[in-house]
Amino acid sequence: MARLHEVGKENLLRALAAYEIAIVKDDGNHVYTEAEYCVEIESDSLYRLSQDGYVIAPYDNLDELCSMIKMG
Repeated sequence: MARLHEVGKENLLRALAAYEIAIVKDDGNHVYTEAEYCVEIESDSLYRLSQDGYVIAPYDNLDELCSMIKMG
């Protein structure tokens, strides 16, 4: 299971870089970005986006997730 999280995290970090989204803090399976978003890596292809402690939505598409963060 840990390996799945590693693959998911690598994919997430690559996508954030491609969208030029700044990472504020990297805390294991939680990555904090600009605009106080938190992305929790649930598996190699599932991510939970939250902001200020409130869950926004789960994402299985990194392009959609990054677009949401960029829209702020």
